[in-house]
Amino acid sequence: MVPVMFLRFWIAIKSMISSLISNFHLRSDERSIVRGGRASSVSGIPDTKQKERPATTPTSVNYHFTRKCNYKCGFCFHTAKTSFVLPLDVAMKGLTLLKEAGMEKINFSGGEPFLHEKGDFLGRLVQFCKVDLQLPSVSVVSNGSMIKENWFRKYGEHLDILAVSCDSFNEDTNKLIGRTQGRKSHLDNLYRVRDWCRQYKVAFKINSVINTFNIDEDMAEQITQLNPVRWKVFQCLLIFGENAGEDALREAERFVISPEQFQDFLDRHSSVTSLVPESNQKMRDSYLILDEYMRFLDCTGGRKDPSKSILDVGVGEAICFSGFDEKMFLKRGGKYVWSKADMGLEW
Repeated sequence: MVPVMFLRFWIAIKSMISSLISNFHLRSDERSIVRGGRASSVSGIPDTKQKERPATTPTSVNYHFTRKCNYKCGFCFHTAKTSFVLPLDVAMKGLTLLKEAGMEKINFSGGEPFLHEKGDFLGRLVQFCKVDLQLPSVSVVSNGSMIKENWFRKYGEHLDILAVSCDSFNEDTNKLIGRTQGRKSHLDNLYRVRDWCRQYKVAFKINSVINTFNIDEDMAEQITQLNPVRWKVFQCLLIFGENAGEDALREAERFVISPEQFQDFLDRHSSVTSLVPESNQKMRDSYLILDEYMRFLDCTGGRKDPSKSILDVGVGEAICFSGFDEKMFLKRGGKYVWSKADMGLEW
């Protein structure tokens, strides 16, 4: 019993120390003044605390420009710890740096990306990346609840892929998970957005997090009916400081499933041709995640350790502390046909 108790104590201490360091820098960042397209004091924890890796090309980047969300999913691992959002021109400057460093695909996420400025901030970033930066692929991950048809009319032509998160086709299960707001139907939103994607020629994708509440559900029929270009199926992941640990805003331990349970779910849905599974290891090691300060987040240690901001030190230096495993990225199929112009879809 002593070793187990000691381990739990040590994890709690590490989580608390990490939180204190992170919060110190976040408060400093939010006081920083943005001038001339550059954010001062946007750096993360010191270099001596991080494990340096060789520089790599940021081919595919996930930019979580906001942490705010209107849902309260119990397993969320990018929670609303701050309300900070970079000014539009500074965000565009950072995206330009990424393009110059080799970025081909940008994915905007949150939080809920359609929440800030009612989606117009997101739309202007999408348009900038496709028109000005000429990126082959621009995608968005959303819970679908804040999307309006007018957004598609204004920005849809510039968006390659829209992914909507849906963990269950049972409304009661979605409520237990926290994927709901008031009396709105999450499933009604899902089908409505799918129809708009078809109408405005945007590739439709579905993301699902498999957890204790949906592990026994059979989703094959509904997924086949919705016919997404990809159905991304994630194993519920714990990240200390986000959804686990004393300073976390969520308590995801009750959502966690074993690798064997996850594999059973995948086996039951093997007939779904769009299925793309991702275990915890793949998720931790194979994503380039950029936070609201444009810092790369290293998740390999079970936390989110930030690099310095690319706005301060450039992409080449910051990416060395991202924890990114390019081989795992390629192994999990991270690079695929991601431009809607090349998908050959029948609208």
